[in-house]
Amino acid sequence: MQPVQEFSLSERLAAFSVHVLTASGVAFGLLALLAAHERRFTVMFAWLGVALIVDGIDGPLARRLRVKEVLPNWSGETLDLVVDYLNYVMVPAYALVLSGIIPAPFSYLAGAAIAVTSALYFADTRMKTEDSFFRGFPAVWNVVVFYLLVGKPSADMALGIVMVLCAMTFLPVPFLHPFRVKRLRGLTLVLLGAWVGLAFVTLAYDLSPPPAVWFALLVIGLYFMGAGIFRVRNS
Repeated sequence: MQPVQEFSLSERLAAFSVHVLTASGVAFGLLALLAAHERRFTVMFAWLGVALIVDGIDGPLARRLRVKEVLPNWSGETLDLVVDYLNYVMVPAYALVLSGIIPAPFSYLAGAAIAVTSALYFADTRMKTEDSFFRGFPAVWNVVVFYLLVGKPSADMALGIVMVLCAMTFLPVPFLHPFRVKRLRGLTLVLLGAWVGLAFVTLAYDLSPPPAVWFALLVIGLYFMGAGIFRVRNS
């Protein structure tokens, strides 16, 4: 029998600090929720952006510090799902209901559909394909609601977009994971960086950016939405 490896107190503290960093995303999500409640949607997205930064750095830190080995009784994957469900689903769903883009009572229907379908998606152990694509719409409602609040479509179109994406949660349609999919990774990362820059500009304009910025956001959004189609054609 292989002996159980002992880790020092400093190693355990360093590993646990990564879990604390991940859990801090809930605090930023709470601040975003409070901003949404006050209909300060630009501030809401700013806090969600901070949470996304945390989400982007905690994984590499966890692997570097071997968190799974050092603290096997703490599940980083479960913690990630808790944080992601708040920040990717509940906060934007709440903002969508309050925004008035979709009038009541249909806004309540849209918010409930987002919450329920996303909960089911997060529980699906098949959410990733072998080549690291998401299987079905990956419940990134923070991005969808961002586009809806910037683009301000008609109520019917907004409701239709929400319902179609909720349905696509359960369809075997591949969606691009921007960091883990190897195909065209260089182009994907460049476009992701451009999108982040354009999103900052959009926040600086209080979600009413110049037409060129909005057009660029749409083009990049279409790339991320359509990348899975090229995967199917090339498979």
